[in-house]
Amino acid sequence: MSVTNPEAGTRPGAETADTDEERRALAERAARELEGAPAREVIAWAAEAFGDRLCMTSSMADALMVDLVSAVVPGIDVIFLDTGYHFAETIGTRDAVAAMYPINLINVEPQRTVAEQDRDLGPRLHGRNPSICCHLRKVEPLKRALEPYDAWLSGLRRDEASTRRNIPVVQWDRRRRMVKVNPIAGWTQDDVDAYMAEHGVLVNPLQYDGYPSIGCAPCTRRVEEGEDPRSGRWAGFAKTECGIHL
Repeated sequence: MSVTNPEAGTRPGAETADTDEERRALAERAARELEGAPAREVIAWAAEAFGDRLCMTSSMADALMVDLVSAVVPGIDVIFLDTGYHFAETIGTRDAVAAMYPINLINVEPQRTVAEQDRDLGPRLHGRNPSICCHLRKVEPLKRALEPYDAWLSGLRRDEASTRRNIPVVQWDRRRRMVKVNPIAGWTQDDVDAYMAEHGVLVNPLQYDGYPSIGCAPCTRRVEEGEDPRSGRWAGFAKTECGIHL
C-alpha cells in the first residue's frame, strides 16, 4: 500500500504515535489543523501517519469513499460487514466495487449465521430488539475486524443526522482505542452529488429506488420525497444508529 498524493506529509502527524495517549493527542491536533482541508489531503495525512495500519469501512451504499481513498492509497484494506441480511443489490455493489477499484476487500461475517442466531435467540431478533441484532451482526464483527489497525477511515458527514453534527475530521475513538478519520465530514449532499457525477462513481441501485440510506433489508424501508433520508432505517423504533459510530 503506497500513498500517491504528493501532499502527503505536509500536514501534522507523520511522526510515530505508538501509545494510546500519543495517538489521542495526534488525533486532537490533526482535527484542529486539518479542519477544512480537502478530503484527499486528509486521506494522505492518514496514510502517511499510519501506513499499513490504516483501513477503511464501506457499507456499499455507493463507492464515493472507495473512489476517493483508493486514488490516494491504492491497495487499501476495505472492510465490509456482511450481516447476512443485506439486500441483493448491496452484495452486488460490493462485488462490483471489489472488481473495479484497486482495493483489498475484506468481507467480515458475524460469529453466528442468521440460522444460528434464529436458533439461539429466536427468529426475527431484528424485529424484537434491533439494537442487540446490530451489536451481534455489525458492532462486534467490526471490533474484531479493526483489531490489526491503528486507524480507520469512514464516510461520516455532519449533515447526515443530528447525532453526527459535531464529528471532527479526525477523532480519537476511545471505545476502540484507535484514530478515526472522517475526510468528508464537512461535505454537503450537493458536494457528494457533484463529486459522484464528475467521477462517475458506482452507486448501489437502491439509491435510485427510494433508499437514500441503506442498511439491512429487514430494517430498511423506502423514504418518501421530503422525508429525512435516514427515516427509513429502523422505522418504528427510537433508533437512529446501529452502534458502529457511537
